[in-house]
Amino acid sequence: MATGAFAEAGADLELVGVHKRFPGFTAIEDLSLTIPAGSFFALLGPSGCGKTTTLRLVAGLEEATAGRILIGGKDVTDTKPFQRPVNTVFQSYALFPHMSIIENVAFGLRRRKIADATAKAHEALSLVELDHLATRRPSQLSGGQQQRVALARAIVNRPALLLLDEPLGALDLKLRRQMQLELKSIQEEVGLTFLHVTHDQEEAMTMADTVAVMNKGQIEQLGAPEVLYELPRTAFVANFLGQSNLFTGPVADTTADSISVNIAGSKIVVPKARAKRHSGQVTVGVRPEKLSLHVTAPEEAAGTNILGPGRVIDVSFSGVSSQYIVAVPGLGSIIVFAQNMGAGPIAPEGAETWVSWRVEHGFGLEDEASAAPRFTADDDTATIAEQKKHALMTELEEA
Repeated sequence: MATGAFAEAGADLELVGVHKRFPGFTAIEDLSLTIPAGSFFALLGPSGCGKTTTLRLVAGLEEATAGRILIGGKDVTDTKPFQRPVNTVFQSYALFPHMSIIENVAFGLRRRKIADATAKAHEALSLVELDHLATRRPSQLSGGQQQRVALARAIVNRPALLLLDEPLGALDLKLRRQMQLELKSIQEEVGLTFLHVTHDQEEAMTMADTVAVMNKGQIEQLGAPEVLYELPRTAFVANFLGQSNLFTGPVADTTADSISVNIAGSKIVVPKARAKRHSGQVTVGVRPEKLSLHVTAPEEAAGTNILGPGRVIDVSFSGVSSQYIVAVPGLGSIIVFAQNMGAGPIAPEGAETWVSWRVEHGFGLEDEASAAPRFTADDDTATIAEQKKHALMTELEEA
């Protein structure tokens, strides 16, 4: 529970039928959502999806073409930015280089003639564990420390709503992960409402209570991170929030609890409770880490899906795990993540393999796989992988 200068709770944010049109294109299309007071909410999506425009609309830096914006139940749609109980932390720290850290944090309070500005600034710096550096200049701090100062400067104003616009994007990977945990801890301590905009899936899932995945100005799916990851509703969500193996085919059989989908002659079973559609053409999927890779044909067993044989066309080592891409005739490429439990890969490139997974780990989408790419790679990687795939698929089909 927050105390002292941070005892005031955050406010809820409500967007009602918000549209934002620029000359020649629409950035936001009929966006409605409610963010409860005191929650950590993430808007996640690729560049150009409308997430930053949404943030700017809430901050008052852009005017909505239509719709309403309410903070704490008060309509702020037509109010100026300085009249809104909102502060923003940007990717660029925007600290005053000629001022000390304590002067930077107290700057806004002094401009508004708030009593005890210095004491409140020290309290904010203590919250981000930087009060011992209060007399230093920004240039004497690391990137992570500067970001925490920017956060303290925003929090000290006690906004009802704190907006975070890609705040960790300029940090290196290790520091970014550390700051993710610190940001979440600070949010829980101060009790403010955080709206965090990011394109980093791990960042959103690590910190947010609720994640909204945006695509082309609309929210594709909204929910707790684990729900979005385990049960994506669309191909876009399945591919943007992590990686997925997606297969499309007709429903060949149904039972009271499951559907069986025919994928190029193979049968994939998915629980009905985890599938959005139960008839016609259905796209089903499974996450790469749910798969097991076998170098001999596994025995068929109830509750298990098996695909193969195929051949490994690429192995990528990443420390704790390795990524295998397995080409299966008629099915395309299947991605498998496997922990590195021993020395060397489970199967080398060119090896004949099968993949399997528990039925309860699969999911069924409400749209088709063609709605989004399976995964993206840089041009060189994509070209090499495609050449390997073509050569091995030809070899398999001729055999």
